[in-house]
Amino acid sequence: MGRVTERRKVIRIRDGAISSRPDTLVTEEPLEIRLNGKPLAITMRTPGDDFALAAGFLVSEGVLTQHHDLQNIVYCAGATADGSNTYNVVDVTTTPGTPIPDITLERNVYTTSSCGLCGKASLDAVRTTTHWPINDTPPLHIEPDLLTGLPDRLRAAQHVFDRTGGLHAAALFTEHGELIDLREDVGRHNAVDKLIGRALQHHHLPLTRVILLVSGRASFELAQKAVMAGIPILAAVSAPSSLAVDLATETGLTLVGFLRGHSMNVYAGEDRITLQAVAATQG
Repeated sequence: MGRVTERRKVIRIRDGAISSRPDTLVTEEPLEIRLNGKPLAITMRTPGDDFALAAGFLVSEGVLTQHHDLQNIVYCAGATADGSNTYNVVDVTTTPGTPIPDITLERNVYTTSSCGLCGKASLDAVRTTTHWPINDTPPLHIEPDLLTGLPDRLRAAQHVFDRTGGLHAAALFTEHGELIDLREDVGRHNAVDKLIGRALQHHHLPLTRVILLVSGRASFELAQKAVMAGIPILAAVSAPSSLAVDLATETGLTLVGFLRGHSMNVYAGEDRITLQAVAATQG
Protein backbone atom coordinates (compact mmCIF):
# COMPACT_ATOMS: atom_id res chain seq x y z
CA MET A 1 0.00 0.00 0.00
CA GLY A 2 1.23 3.50 -0.74
CA ARG A 3 2.72 5.52 2.08
CA VAL A 4 1.35 8.78 3.38
CA THR A 5 4.61 10.59 2.55
CA GLU A 6 7.44 10.12 0.04
CA ARG A 7 10.91 11.58 -0.36
CA ARG A 8 11.99 13.51 -3.46
CA LYS A 9 15.16 15.39 -4.36
CA VAL A 10 14.82 19.17 -4.35
CA ILE A 11 17.14 22.01 -5.28
CA ARG A 12 17.01 24.54 -2.47
CA ILE A 13 17.86 28.19 -3.02
CA ARG A 14 18.20 30.37 0.06
CA ASP A 15 19.72 33.86 -0.07
CA GLY A 16 21.62 32.96 -3.23
CA ALA A 17 23.05 29.72 -1.79
CA ILE A 18 22.17 26.56 -3.76
CA SER A 19 22.03 23.11 -2.21
CA SER A 20 20.51 19.71 -2.94
CA ARG A 21 18.52 17.85 -0.34
CA PRO A 22 15.67 15.34 0.02
CA ASP A 23 12.24 16.76 0.81
CA THR A 24 9.22 15.08 2.35
CA LEU A 25 6.11 15.30 0.19
CA VAL A 26 2.56 14.11 0.73
CA THR A 27 1.70 11.08 -1.38
CA GLU A 28 -1.01 11.46 -3.99
CA GLU A 29 -2.42 8.39 -5.74
CA PRO A 30 -5.69 7.57 -7.51
CA LEU A 31 -8.36 5.52 -5.78
CA GLU A 32 -11.02 3.86 -7.91
CA ILE A 33 -14.24 3.17 -6.04
CA ARG A 34 -16.40 0.34 -7.35
CA LEU A 35 -19.94 -0.32 -6.19
CA ASN A 36 -21.05 -3.96 -6.25
CA GLY A 37 -18.33 -4.72 -8.78
CA LYS A 38 -19.06 -1.81 -11.14
CA PRO A 39 -16.70 1.19 -11.54
CA LEU A 40 -18.22 4.30 -9.99
CA ALA A 41 -15.67 7.05 -9.37
CA ILE A 42 -11.98 7.88 -9.19
CA THR A 43 -10.54 10.35 -6.71
CA MET A 44 -6.98 11.51 -6.11
CA ARG A 45 -6.22 10.90 -2.46
CA THR A 46 -3.56 10.35 0.17
CA PRO A 47 -3.42 6.58 0.87
CA GLY A 48 -4.86 5.55 4.20
CA ASP A 49 -8.38 5.02 5.51
CA ASP A 50 -9.39 3.99 1.99
CA PHE A 51 -12.33 1.91 3.16
CA ALA A 52 -13.62 4.81 5.26
CA LEU A 53 -13.13 7.14 2.28
CA ALA A 54 -15.21 4.87 0.05
CA ALA A 55 -17.92 4.47 2.68
CA GLY A 56 -18.09 8.20 3.35
CA PHE A 57 -18.27 8.93 -0.36
CA LEU A 58 -21.28 6.63 -0.66
CA VAL A 59 -22.95 8.29 2.33
CA SER A 60 -22.55 11.59 0.47
CA GLU A 61 -24.09 9.97 -2.61
CA GLY A 62 -27.12 8.75 -0.66
CA VAL A 63 -26.28 5.05 -1.12
CA LEU A 64 -25.32 4.23 2.47
CA THR A 65 -27.24 5.60 5.44
CA GLN A 66 -26.49 3.13 8.25
CA HIS A 67 -23.88 0.50 9.01
CA HIS A 68 -26.25 -2.32 8.07
CA ASP A 69 -26.38 -1.01 4.46
CA LEU A 70 -22.72 -1.96 4.08
CA GLN A 71 -21.89 -5.64 3.59
CA ASN A 72 -18.18 -5.47 2.79
CA ILE A 73 -15.32 -3.37 1.40
CA VAL A 74 -12.24 -5.01 -0.10
CA TYR A 75 -9.21 -4.09 -2.16
CA CYS A 76 -9.51 -5.58 -5.62
CA ALA A 77 -6.98 -8.32 -6.32
CA GLY A 78 -5.68 -8.38 -9.86
CA ALA A 79 -6.32 -4.69 -10.35
CA THR A 80 -3.59 -4.51 -13.00
CA ALA A 81 -2.92 -6.43 -16.20
CA ASP A 82 -0.31 -8.62 -14.52
CA GLY A 83 -2.73 -9.50 -11.72
CA SER A 84 -1.00 -7.58 -8.94
CA ASN A 85 -2.87 -5.60 -6.32
CA THR A 86 -2.11 -1.88 -6.39
CA TYR A 87 -4.27 -1.14 -3.34
CA ASN A 88 -5.72 1.69 -5.41
CA VAL A 89 -9.03 0.00 -6.25
CA VAL A 90 -11.72 -0.78 -3.68
CA ASP A 91 -15.03 -2.55 -4.18
CA VAL A 92 -17.94 -1.72 -1.90
CA THR A 93 -20.64 -4.38 -1.59
CA THR A 94 -23.98 -3.26 -0.24
CA THR A 95 -26.32 -5.47 1.76
CA PRO A 96 -28.85 -7.26 -0.46
CA GLY A 97 -31.99 -5.16 -0.72
CA THR A 98 -30.24 -1.82 -0.24
CA PRO A 99 -31.74 0.55 -2.84
CA ILE A 100 -29.16 1.98 -5.24
CA PRO A 101 -29.98 5.42 -6.69
CA ASP A 102 -28.95 6.48 -10.16
CA ILE A 103 -25.62 7.75 -8.90
CA THR A 104 -24.10 8.51 -12.29
CA LEU A 105 -26.85 10.99 -13.07
CA GLU A 106 -26.92 12.46 -9.58
CA ARG A 107 -23.14 13.00 -9.47
CA ASN A 108 -23.37 14.94 -12.72
CA VAL A 109 -26.05 17.08 -11.11
CA TYR A 110 -24.84 17.94 -7.65
CA THR A 111 -21.48 16.72 -6.44
CA THR A 112 -18.97 18.52 -8.64
CA SER A 113 -18.36 22.03 -7.36
CA SER A 114 -16.98 23.14 -10.72
CA CYS A 115 -19.90 21.90 -12.82
CA GLY A 116 -21.85 24.39 -14.87
CA LEU A 117 -25.26 22.86 -14.26
CA CYS A 118 -28.22 24.60 -12.69
CA GLY A 119 -27.59 25.59 -9.07
CA LYS A 120 -31.22 25.01 -8.13
CA ALA A 121 -31.06 21.45 -9.44
CA SER A 122 -28.00 20.91 -7.24
CA LEU A 123 -29.80 22.21 -4.16
CA ASP A 124 -32.94 20.20 -4.87
CA ALA A 125 -30.94 16.99 -5.33
CA VAL A 126 -29.33 17.24 -1.89
CA ARG A 127 -32.50 18.35 -0.12
CA THR A 128 -34.54 15.49 -1.53
CA THR A 129 -31.94 12.73 -0.99
CA THR A 130 -30.75 13.39 2.57
CA HIS A 131 -32.04 10.88 5.10
CA TRP A 132 -31.54 13.19 8.09
CA PRO A 133 -32.98 16.68 7.55
CA ILE A 134 -30.95 19.03 9.72
CA ASN A 135 -33.98 21.13 10.64
CA ASP A 136 -35.40 18.04 12.37
CA THR A 137 -32.41 17.55 14.68
CA PRO A 138 -32.50 18.48 18.40
CA PRO A 139 -31.56 22.11 19.19
CA LEU A 140 -27.83 22.80 19.42
CA HIS A 141 -26.37 26.06 20.73
CA ILE A 142 -22.66 26.93 20.50
CA GLU A 143 -20.77 29.81 22.09
CA PRO A 144 -18.65 31.83 19.61
CA ASP A 145 -15.61 31.48 21.87
CA LEU A 146 -15.84 27.72 21.55
CA LEU A 147 -15.70 27.96 17.76
CA THR A 148 -12.76 30.34 17.69
CA GLY A 149 -10.67 27.88 19.68
CA LEU A 150 -11.16 25.00 17.26
CA PRO A 151 -8.72 25.96 14.43
CA ASP A 152 -5.75 25.85 16.83
CA ARG A 153 -6.84 22.39 18.00
CA LEU A 154 -7.15 21.27 14.39
CA ARG A 155 -3.70 22.56 13.52
CA ALA A 156 -2.10 20.99 16.60
CA ALA A 157 -3.43 17.57 15.61
CA GLN A 158 -2.20 17.71 11.99
CA HIS A 159 0.83 15.46 12.32
CA VAL A 160 1.44 14.80 8.62
CA PHE A 161 1.03 18.49 7.74
CA ASP A 162 3.95 19.28 10.04
CA ARG A 163 6.19 17.08 7.87
CA THR A 164 4.90 18.09 4.44
CA GLY A 165 2.95 21.36 4.60
CA GLY A 166 0.77 19.92 1.84
CA LEU A 167 -2.32 18.40 3.41
CA HIS A 168 -5.85 19.54 4.10
CA ALA A 169 -7.57 18.49 7.28
CA ALA A 170 -11.10 17.96 8.51
CA ALA A 171 -12.15 17.29 12.08
CA LEU A 172 -15.24 16.50 14.09
CA PHE A 173 -15.71 18.17 17.47
CA THR A 174 -18.36 17.67 20.12
CA GLU A 175 -20.68 20.51 21.04
CA HIS A 176 -18.32 21.09 23.98
CA GLY A 177 -15.25 21.49 21.76
CA GLU A 178 -13.72 18.06 22.31
CA LEU A 179 -11.93 16.52 19.33
CA ILE A 180 -13.70 13.36 18.14
CA ASP A 181 -11.76 12.51 14.99
CA LEU A 182 -9.39 14.14 12.50
CA ARG A 183 -8.35 13.04 9.04
CA GLU A 184 -5.78 14.53 6.65
CA ASP A 185 -5.74 14.20 2.88
CA VAL A 186 -4.47 15.93 -0.24
CA GLY A 187 -8.14 16.73 -0.93
CA ARG A 188 -10.32 18.27 1.78
CA HIS A 189 -13.38 16.49 0.36
CA ASN A 190 -11.57 13.18 0.87
CA ALA A 191 -10.73 14.12 4.46
CA VAL A 192 -14.42 14.76 5.12
CA ASP A 193 -15.43 11.48 3.46
CA LYS A 194 -12.95 9.63 5.68
CA LEU A 195 -14.53 11.18 8.78
CA ILE A 196 -18.05 10.32 7.66
CA GLY A 197 -17.06 6.82 6.58
CA ARG A 198 -15.44 6.12 9.94
CA ALA A 199 -18.59 7.37 11.66
CA LEU A 200 -20.67 4.94 9.58
CA GLN A 201 -18.31 2.07 10.37
CA HIS A 202 -18.69 2.77 14.09
CA HIS A 203 -22.50 3.11 13.98
CA HIS A 204 -22.37 6.87 14.72
CA LEU A 205 -24.55 8.22 11.90
CA PRO A 206 -26.29 10.59 11.87
CA LEU A 207 -23.84 13.07 13.39
CA THR A 208 -26.52 15.32 14.84
CA ARG A 209 -24.56 16.98 17.68
CA VAL A 210 -21.13 17.64 16.21
CA ILE A 211 -19.21 20.45 14.53
CA LEU A 212 -17.34 19.79 11.28
CA LEU A 213 -14.27 22.01 10.83
CA VAL A 214 -12.34 22.09 7.55
CA SER A 215 -9.09 23.74 6.57
CA GLY A 216 -9.42 26.09 3.64
CA ARG A 217 -12.70 27.08 2.05
CA ALA A 218 -16.21 25.65 2.34
CA SER A 219 -17.39 24.54 -1.09
CA PHE A 220 -20.83 23.33 -2.08
CA GLU A 221 -19.47 19.78 -2.07
CA LEU A 222 -18.39 20.00 1.57
CA ALA A 223 -21.72 21.51 2.60
CA GLN A 224 -23.45 18.68 0.75
CA LYS A 225 -21.43 16.07 2.63
CA ALA A 226 -22.27 17.68 5.97
CA VAL A 227 -25.98 17.71 5.15
CA MET A 228 -25.97 14.09 3.98
CA ALA A 229 -24.33 13.00 7.26
CA GLY A 230 -26.77 15.01 9.40
CA ILE A 231 -24.05 17.39 10.64
CA PRO A 232 -25.66 20.64 11.86
CA ILE A 233 -22.60 22.96 11.87
CA LEU A 234 -19.90 23.38 9.23
CA ALA A 235 -17.05 25.79 9.94
CA ALA A 236 -14.16 26.72 7.65
CA VAL A 237 -11.07 28.82 8.16
CA SER A 238 -11.58 30.43 4.75
CA ALA A 239 -14.49 31.59 2.59
CA PRO A 240 -17.58 29.63 1.55
CA SER A 241 -18.88 29.56 -2.01
CA SER A 242 -22.20 31.18 -2.91
CA LEU A 243 -23.81 27.80 -3.60
CA ALA A 244 -22.61 26.46 -0.25
CA VAL A 245 -24.40 29.37 1.44
CA ASP A 246 -27.54 28.71 -0.61
CA LEU A 247 -27.50 25.04 0.36
CA ALA A 248 -26.96 25.86 4.03
CA THR A 249 -29.84 28.33 3.98
CA GLU A 250 -32.21 25.84 2.32
CA THR A 251 -31.33 22.88 4.55
CA GLY A 252 -30.85 24.60 7.91
CA LEU A 253 -27.10 23.99 8.05
CA THR A 254 -25.13 26.44 10.18
CA LEU A 255 -22.30 27.69 7.97
CA VAL A 256 -19.35 29.61 9.43
CA GLY A 257 -16.49 31.01 7.35
CA PHE A 258 -13.28 32.96 7.95
CA LEU A 259 -12.93 31.33 11.37
CA ARG A 260 -9.64 32.94 12.34
CA GLY A 261 -8.37 34.33 15.62
CA HIS A 262 -11.35 35.74 17.48
CA SER A 263 -13.47 36.48 14.43
CA MET A 264 -15.80 34.64 12.09
CA ASN A 265 -18.58 35.20 9.56
CA VAL A 266 -21.87 33.34 10.04
CA TYR A 267 -23.51 32.87 6.64
CA ALA A 268 -26.50 30.69 7.58
CA GLY A 269 -28.09 28.96 10.55
CA GLU A 270 -27.17 31.69 13.03
CA ASP A 271 -29.78 30.35 15.47
CA ARG A 272 -27.23 27.76 16.65
CA ILE A 273 -24.70 30.46 17.57
CA THR A 274 -25.36 32.43 20.77
CA LEU A 275 -25.18 35.82 19.07
CA GLN A 276 -27.35 37.49 21.73
CA ALA A 277 -24.65 37.06 24.35
CA VAL A 278 -22.06 38.58 22.04
CA ALA A 279 -24.26 41.57 21.27
CA ALA A 280 -24.91 42.13 24.98
CA THR A 281 -21.21 42.23 25.87
CA GLN A 282 -20.49 44.65 23.02
CA GLY A 283 -23.32 46.93 24.09
